[in-house]
Parts: sequence; C-alpha cells; structure tokens
Amino acid sequence: MPKIRTLKTAAKRFKKTASGKFKRGHSHATHLKASKSGNRKRKLRRSAMVSKSDTPRLNRMMPY
Repeated sequence: MPKIRTLKTAAKRFKKTASGKFKRGHSHATHLKASKSGNRKRKLRRSAMVSKSDTPRLNRMMPY
C-alpha cells in the first residue's frame, strides 16, 4: 500500500498542537491595514484554533 502524502499547502497554513488540535492564522491581516483599527489588527496577529468539525479533514491532509 502506498504512503499517504502530506498536502504541503495545508502544512504551511496549519500547525498541529500536542493535544491533536490545529492552530491557524487569521485572514485579512496582510494588506489594506489603514482602514482597520489598531485593536482589530492586534487581534489578527494572534493565532486561532481550527473548528472541531474541520479537524478530521485536516488529519487526512496531514497524516504525519
């Protein structure tokens, strides 16, 4: 049986935590920042967790 390949696009966007959950970055954080408040831009810098319903899909994308 062949090995399952890791989807490199998913590996660049998500990191697996020790408990098996996935961390992700926020969108809308790279450009057009003049119209966003400082509070909003500061919150966009922090990482967020992937929802529980999307975790099985990410486990298939990144098996190792």
